[in-house]
Amino acid sequence: MTKSTLKKVPSILKLLMLLFLVASCREETTKNLIYTTQNTIKIDEDDSRDSIILKAAHVVPSKNQMNALKDEFIAFVHFGPNTFTKLEWGNGMEDPSVFNLKNLDTDQWCRAMKDAGMKKVIITAKHHDGFVLWQSRYTKHGVMSSPFQNGEGDILKELSKSCEKYGIKLGVYLSPADLYQIENKDGLYGNLSEYTVRTIPRAVEGRPFENKTTFEFEVDDYNEYFLNQLFELLTEYGPIDEVWFDGAHPKRKGGQQYKYRDWKKLITALAPDAVVFGKEGTRWCGNEAGATRETEWNIIPYAEDPRTMNLFADITGEDVASVDKLMKGKYLHYQPAETNTSIREGWFYRNEDEQKVRNTDDVFDIYERSVGGNSIFLLNIPPNREGKFSDKDVKVLKETGIRINETYGIDLLENADGPAELLDTDEDSFLVLDNDKLILEFTLPKEVKINRFTIQEDVKRHGERVSRHALDAWVDGSWQELVLSTNIGYKRILRFPEVATNKLRLRILDFRAIPVLQNVSAHFYKSRPPVLDIHRSEAGLVDIAPKMADFKWKPHGENASGNLTKGMKIVYTTNGEEPNESSTIFSKPFSFANGTVKALAIINQDLGSVAQLSLGLQKNNWKAVKASSNYEDHHVNLLFDENKDSYWLSKEGVDEDHYVTLDLGDETEISAFKYTPTSTISTGMIEKGIIYSSMDGIHWQAEETFEFGNLINDPTGRLFKFKKSFSTRYVKLQVVEIAGGNSSAAIAELDFFK
Repeated sequence: MTKSTLKKVPSILKLLMLLFLVASCREETTKNLIYTTQNTIKIDEDDSRDSIILKAAHVVPSKNQMNALKDEFIAFVHFGPNTFTKLEWGNGMEDPSVFNLKNLDTDQWCRAMKDAGMKKVIITAKHHDGFVLWQSRYTKHGVMSSPFQNGEGDILKELSKSCEKYGIKLGVYLSPADLYQIENKDGLYGNLSEYTVRTIPRAVEGRPFENKTTFEFEVDDYNEYFLNQLFELLTEYGPIDEVWFDGAHPKRKGGQQYKYRDWKKLITALAPDAVVFGKEGTRWCGNEAGATRETEWNIIPYAEDPRTMNLFADITGEDVASVDKLMKGKYLHYQPAETNTSIREGWFYRNEDEQKVRNTDDVFDIYERSVGGNSIFLLNIPPNREGKFSDKDVKVLKETGIRINETYGIDLLENADGPAELLDTDEDSFLVLDNDKLILEFTLPKEVKINRFTIQEDVKRHGERVSRHALDAWVDGSWQELVLSTNIGYKRILRFPEVATNKLRLRILDFRAIPVLQNVSAHFYKSRPPVLDIHRSEAGLVDIAPKMADFKWKPHGENASGNLTKGMKIVYTTNGEEPNESSTIFSKPFSFANGTVKALAIINQDLGSVAQLSLGLQKNNWKAVKASSNYEDHHVNLLFDENKDSYWLSKEGVDEDHYVTLDLGDETEISAFKYTPTSTISTGMIEKGIIYSSMDGIHWQAEETFEFGNLINDPTGRLFKFKKSFSTRYVKLQVVEIAGGNSSAAIAELDFFK
């Protein structure tokens, strides 16, 4: 035997032992099949590629992670001073009186969530500004110092009662970042205090806790403060099912460190059913747009043991858990993704006029891609300044819930012939697919129309295993492949063109270990008129067309959007009114400026979602007079070419003074401008600036300063209304501050309004 062969013996033996274990655990009845599985499995130095794959197939969710997966569709609520200042990120020094809340209707929140089919809500108990929404013993920077209910109000208490009333689980977002504790002269964040043994919770005279549990931790002032507030949240507001930790830090001070392992001990003891987001419990999907990966494995490789880690970096890559990625890890850990986004532009409520709301088509599509793509859908609904969800948001939530129920509330495989373990509603039944069971057939009592098919692996007991599969339908006497897909995990929703059939076939094509399925179902989604896209060309002509559906396939060479829009007509308005059946029919591009175009599609008297676009002055006569600098591929003319994918970019480090000067062609009175940042790159976001006016392009008048927040995470267009309109021919945008400390400025599109 050669030395190289001897080196392979441990890996071979280990693989054989694992295979023997799987085989030996097999019982006569597959229902009693048990594998040796763990939430975290260590990779040994002598593990081969095959043994790592086999280990990955035996990583399973914890009880709390499994419950989080089963929640599927959950709510985020961003509420606080930003709601009233109309900013995305506060500075921590807001006077608590700005939280001038007169009314609060958390029952309305929960009714809307219930209508949408949401099972849990996570509220920003404390955002980055440090303002708290509950009656904390440990700070006065919160509702206790606000006009709300004369300082006696408690948002958490009201929401907790409503959650109990409507059967909604409750989670809390407690920001580790705290600008109030940073900026306040007596603030605790980064104050360089000594680490000493301290009792949690710290006793406060006149405010005893009903829960008498105490803990001792060696911590500094800020970690003690954080633990005290965690104790309050976890003991005084009913069961807490999720604790949400954000990784964002608008500002740091004093090298402040977080003792997360102490936080985790407190959470485990006081909220044993809570999953922790942003740590080893659940993870960020990597964007705030509701984008999903085509393949989302939840077995994540780590260089360290995640059970003992204190810091967790965001996992943002397109490929986070392929076999090649697993090979680079030292530990394999089950960690579901939360696909998060907001129903509105931005996390906090700003206004009803300019802040767009996602339409039902968009929310339902994200639901299918996220829940049906092995992740959890976390949708933010920000309450308005009346303490309620806005009517537009409530309408979208209700319509989304109706679509989910109409589509997935009816299983077309009911009474079908096929494996009983997959067709029942028993979550404890499953089917082991041996080599002779990799093709499964389902025969329906009669022919039905179908365009959705859901599959679930038995991840609770056997982990994620299937890596490629296909679905076929029996059509005109032969099998026709409907869709080819990758992994399954907790749930995969297959979407495909409508087909009439009485027989379906599921083929498992590749897997990491013996596949174990838990459930399958078939459904029909009633096609709606498509979401429309409104666009103005560089020549000033407005075009309206259906957006391409976000499906990852083209059936039989046909265009899916074309199939969905047969018999469609598009109607529109330009006077601000909502379009209807009697509105102008769109037939060809038209010239339009300084107003809002609203449009919808109609199919068989079924009205689609309203799309709208606010358009400023025509730009075909504009000229770029001067720019501080620009790259050849990103010259200044690109900021008014009506194309959001192109952009002006000033040169990094060339000058400290970044600006652009434009000639509007004629003297014009303007009352507002809109800055659209580029979404192609994350740098160059203009956070602060000054708008100047000039009649001759030589003598300039400063008109007003502007400020936009959270552009890096939310690169959407921002409208700024001037306090007073003014007449000008030339305009200059002077950059004062660029987000993220970057040294080059970018503008995808600049618009001015009369």
